[in-house]
Amino acid sequence: MSRPSSAGPGANKPCGKQQHAPSPAAAPAAAATISAAGPGSSALPAAAAVISGPAGGGGPVSPQHHELTSLFECPVCFDYVLPPILQCQAGHLVCNQCRQKLSCCPTCRGSLTPSIRNLAMEKVASAVLFPCKYATTGCSLTLHHTEKPEHEDICEYRPYSCPCPGASCKWQGSLEAVMSHLMHAHKSITTLQGEDIVFLATDINLPGAVDWVMMQSCFGHHFMLVLEKQEKYEGHQQFFAIVLLIGTRKQAENFAYRLELNGNRRRLTWEATPRSIHDGVAAAIMNSDCLVFDTAIAHLFADNGNLGINVTISTCCP
Repeated sequence: MSRPSSAGPGANKPCGKQQHAPSPAAAPAAAATISAAGPGSSALPAAAAVISGPAGGGGPVSPQHHELTSLFECPVCFDYVLPPILQCQAGHLVCNQCRQKLSCCPTCRGSLTPSIRNLAMEKVASAVLFPCKYATTGCSLTLHHTEKPEHEDICEYRPYSCPCPGASCKWQGSLEAVMSHLMHAHKSITTLQGEDIVFLATDINLPGAVDWVMMQSCFGHHFMLVLEKQEKYEGHQQFFAIVLLIGTRKQAENFAYRLELNGNRRRLTWEATPRSIHDGVAAAIMNSDCLVFDTAIAHLFADNGNLGINVTISTCCP
């Protein structure tokens, strides 16, 4: 039984600039081949001790807690002023990121120099749990200020970036809007239906950094298949193939994928759990957490400069 196939190269990583190209003679008839392209008072610490709870906690926030954390709001960006906390000569606070861009206090227009530490507010901050910066989009966690940056880097409620490889598309939005974005802004990316398909990458001998992208739809979800050729180590070109789920990390744990190269009595297989598009391709390539092979291996399986990768998506048993 023939399988549909799809792929294509895009120089300089313009993910949305694929051009349709004819499939090689060996490809199935149903194949679709694409070319990718103020300071606190002494009473505050006691109040903080009353309302703070275990780090990473969720649930409703008391009015007293909200009133206390509001004392740490930066008057410029409205994010929280966290240790080390510096004040102007009149005692007004501003976060460290905004402070670097200012020549005077945004509250009183007084001088920001010399730098004055507010040790009392730093002690209060160490006793308070702060909401995640993505609380408005659904995150209910409250965290110690030392835990906030790490959590917010991986928070499931942070905006999703365009999952296409390369840096040309700067789109960000909700998970529900990702597929709509891809369909309208990257129309040339082909989507194939079914859990078992062939991803055909054409012209793998193109020089420089190249990527091939397609979508696979099955089990009520959409998966992005990416093949990248790049020079991870100087003078040594490699191919990196991976499957990403258009979904959350938790949803990705319900699936497994298999990538397989077949030909000339040889077989090369990689099996793994798909990554969420929140994680992206770059991290997987950096850690070689994907199917990795060099140009010599690619030529063993290629046919007239075209490389077919069998892609199988399956569900994991609970």
